[in-house]
Amino acid sequence: MPLMEHIRELRIRIIKAALGLIAGAIVGWIFFNPVWDVLKKPYERLPPQHCLGGKCTLVVHGIFDGFFIHLKVALIVGAVLSSPIWLYQIWAFVAPGLYARERRWTYIFLGAAAPLFAVGAWLAYVTLDRGLRIFIGLAPGNTTVLVGITDYLGYATAMLLIFGLTFELPLFVVILNVAGVLTHARIKKSRRLLVFGIFVFAAVATPSQDPFTMLALALPTVVLFEIAELIAYVHDRRKAARPDPYAGISDDEASPLDLPEDEPADGERV
Repeated sequence: MPLMEHIRELRIRIIKAALGLIAGAIVGWIFFNPVWDVLKKPYERLPPQHCLGGKCTLVVHGIFDGFFIHLKVALIVGAVLSSPIWLYQIWAFVAPGLYARERRWTYIFLGAAAPLFAVGAWLAYVTLDRGLRIFIGLAPGNTTVLVGITDYLGYATAMLLIFGLTFELPLFVVILNVAGVLTHARIKKSRRLLVFGIFVFAAVATPSQDPFTMLALALPTVVLFEIAELIAYVHDRRKAARPDPYAGISDDEASPLDLPEDEPADGERV
């Protein structure tokens, strides 16, 4: 496909993904109240000692805060609801340039990415009130903490995204291993440094930066990393057990391609 055709194809895919996002955002705007009831529950579970009138409620500081909260929540819901649309558009743009084996691995990775992100976001949601409890509890006695609705939504969104994306990191380890970039031997050699890096990342990345939230992010990530290392170990052993197709071929001798009949050569890829 010529370069301009690629650009036109990309533009069409982006427009379709944007339309899906807009449609999902409209649904999110319509169902704002039930979504917001779920998002604010972690804050409402806080102890009432520092809350106004003994009840933890969020505060609207500005005239336009209500509108922007509706817009942000609608976009978050729209991104979630339209994820099958924009993920398919990405896949439809990339898939014509992949071999059948690469497509098969892509299906597996895409199928694992969504559940991992969902589990990470769920873990962030159930630990939201713990981090808030620690820091609001540090307020001096006989004081009232007024948390703005915009600040709380930003904190909650950051937590959901950070936890969800962090749970994807072990998947990238598996991808690099399958691609031949990262071997199990290298992973094993750098295990202590990688585990230490996970704890440092969790301490820096979590918005609240309290010990409980850090451990809630770091410990499951370490477990997922160990599972990724096990998968890399099994893959490398199976790879080593297969015969080398290039054994016995000198450096100046052309190697056979042995491409399947339904796959084109490199020069013929679309």
